[in-house]
Amino acid sequence: MTAPEIYDDFPMSWVGDWAGRRAMITPNAPALHDVATGARYTFAEVNVRAQRVGAWLVDGLGLGKGDVVSFIARNRVELIDLYLACGKVGVILAPLSYRLKKRELDDLLGRIKPQAFIYEARFAELVGSLALPETVRRSVCMDGDDALYEREVLATAPRAVNVPLRMRDTFLYIHTGGTTAVPKICVVPHRQMIWNSFDIMATGYGGARAKTELLTFPFFHVGGWNTFTPVFHCGNETVLLREFDPGEVLELIDAGRVEHFGAVEAMLRMIMAHPRFAATDFSGVTGISTAGAPCAEEVMQTFVGLGVPVAQSYGLTEGGPSNFAFMGRTGELEEYLEHAASIGTPMFHTDHKIVDRDTREEVPRGEVGVLCLRSAHTFGGYLGDPERTAKLIDAEGWVFTGDLAMESDEGLVQIMGRADNMFISGGENVSPEEVENVVMAHEAVEEALCAGIPDERWGQVPAVLVVARAGQALDFGALKAFCKEHLAGYKVPRRFQQVEALPLTGAGKVNRNAVAGLLE
Repeated sequence: MTAPEIYDDFPMSWVGDWAGRRAMITPNAPALHDVATGARYTFAEVNVRAQRVGAWLVDGLGLGKGDVVSFIARNRVELIDLYLACGKVGVILAPLSYRLKKRELDDLLGRIKPQAFIYEARFAELVGSLALPETVRRSVCMDGDDALYEREVLATAPRAVNVPLRMRDTFLYIHTGGTTAVPKICVVPHRQMIWNSFDIMATGYGGARAKTELLTFPFFHVGGWNTFTPVFHCGNETVLLREFDPGEVLELIDAGRVEHFGAVEAMLRMIMAHPRFAATDFSGVTGISTAGAPCAEEVMQTFVGLGVPVAQSYGLTEGGPSNFAFMGRTGELEEYLEHAASIGTPMFHTDHKIVDRDTREEVPRGEVGVLCLRSAHTFGGYLGDPERTAKLIDAEGWVFTGDLAMESDEGLVQIMGRADNMFISGGENVSPEEVENVVMAHEAVEEALCAGIPDERWGQVPAVLVVARAGQALDFGALKAFCKEHLAGYKVPRRFQQVEALPLTGAGKVNRNAVAGLLE
């Protein structure tokens, strides 16, 4: 008899039952503080809520392993209920961004094909406009006058609904921006979320060490769940906001309710600009983690000056979502500023290499190449798109990130830019091709070329060169309004410039690098 080699293939009772396991170990410890309602929950109480929702999914809707539940909502306790309940019963949770428009959401829903749809009352008009697939058995509003979630879902008798799951079973569908006009849907197995949590804990990063973690990232991003999961695994408390509000964040910090939080640079700038910032007591904050894009040294300096280390981090949904962090080496605050441009070193369980973008051969330290990652928390591929998956991951498990990077002699890595066209605005991925397709759908537009241009607040924002259709006059106000109808706010171009023809490279291809130079 020989020992099995691949434990990812064996159903195990603990894989999705995080609520039950944590409740078994520390039932009375504080698990969750819902700032909007003031409610506080222990791990035992969180587990009972997850049991009620799990029983409703199974008994009320007839759902089971492999079925899909989607939601549109701000960060709420009900979403944590769903996350933990889906883990218990093997249902796949597919968050949808409330920042997207009908066109974008209809496309995602058509590919995800959920069996149930949960939404927050404030998005009822948006939800009512959507073309919900025939697969949807039930649509439930979680709050508002009807409060069906409270009356029906949480009124379900709790019971042990946990089923053994394999590490490779799918847990989440996470949509993310990409380099084509069609959004990608990342298949996230339990293995990915579990191993990513292990990596954060082993590295000693972020909320894994803090007793209270303020959750600032939305749950329609993997970053929201990536924040919550290791905090929950470690038995620490999550402080939950409906959505990021700088005044609310400062109030919680001043009250001593926050030890650590994550943010993109734009969030930190909003906190700095708030009227109560100067009077806020930051003595209880042990650290801030930045993500999404490099944080400017001037922003880091402000918080380091208050005695708060600001640690740069890096990752992507497909390969992490956490892969790199600068943890500090001397214990001195100044080193965070000395290495402000660096994302640090790979996390404990992450391999990396930097390769030539054409030959895929490793480049020497000090030279720029494309960053590649390999770990046990790589995603499970793109939903329904094996060709795109194969382009991203090679036969040896390396994820080709598309980010240009350089490694110093000290072993610290710095991100130098994108090898493809996508850019990041306020922590959100923006596909120029998607923006171009919407602009060109306007009757007055013949051609369009989009690129990211520098912006002090958001890092980069979309700008578009436009060629008018023959006989048509361009009204940029009307064009922007048109884009607002069909694109999420962060994708709407901030600048338009009319040109006679799009700029081309010597090879006859459109030249995105010329966009900024042609803006007046």
